[in-house]
Amino acid sequence: MQASAPSSNNTLAPTQLFWSGMTHRGRVRANNEDAFLALAFDGHHVDYLGKIGEAPLADMDFVFAVSDGMGGANAGEFASRIAVEQITKLLPRSFRMGARGLASDFDDILPEVFTAIHTEMLKLGQSYEECAGMGATLSLCWLTPGWMYFGHIGDSRIYYLPATGPMVQITHDHSHVGWLRRKGQINEREARNHPQRSSLNQALGAGNQFIDPQIGAVSHLPGDRFLVCSDGLVDGIWDRRLDELLRTTPSTEGLAQLLVEESVAASGRDNTTAVVFDVKPNSAKVS
Repeated sequence: MQASAPSSNNTLAPTQLFWSGMTHRGRVRANNEDAFLALAFDGHHVDYLGKIGEAPLADMDFVFAVSDGMGGANAGEFASRIAVEQITKLLPRSFRMGARGLASDFDDILPEVFTAIHTEMLKLGQSYEECAGMGATLSLCWLTPGWMYFGHIGDSRIYYLPATGPMVQITHDHSHVGWLRRKGQINEREARNHPQRSSLNQALGAGNQFIDPQIGAVSHLPGDRFLVCSDGLVDGIWDRRLDELLRTTPSTEGLAQLLVEESVAASGRDNTTAVVFDVKPNSAKVS
């Protein structure tokens, strides 16, 4: 599912991007340590997007990201906000350093963005007692015509549902339990009940000296759908049900809300966040 970035291609059919996002603190946690970002940018402008919207995928690049913070007191909430705020500063700056169409440098740019966020969290953790040990997951999608570039660390997730074919989790959970699941040594039920399911071996900040984010690219076509979510979402929705909801819900507009509300109703033990975006022919309308 990962691939090298393409050379510039001006023959791609015009496409329209539709998205929706929602976050909920759940039914147990006192505060919400999740954060999500929806952003459009080019060489001159950075635009924050609403929770629901549509736009042509032509003149602007788009970023959708989810971060799940961790740390004592309010440090986790602060950490996830730092992650999304730094993306807003760093990624458009990298874009301006080159001409549009040079996104083939994504495998240099995205690691630099993750490293900069990691360094900032470590610095704050060392400087302020209330920020000591704070950290965050981050799953980021960077949309351009024809391609979705992604960076990921932690146990938030990015799912890809192609117009034809099965749903795929394209990110790896950075945990021992995630490794066991990828190796086929445990199944989904065993992973959900594993005593170390919340223990991460990769995260931004959190006292980690080094990080090794997962970086990749997925080509997209009209009809493809993507989901970025925190681990709280999949705590309440099994993979088979998630595939069903993504496959059978035609409208993007209410899909993030549907996913979050169903997950919270089924579990609600954790903060729960979902961002869904669809690539459609530019003549498509929200159903």
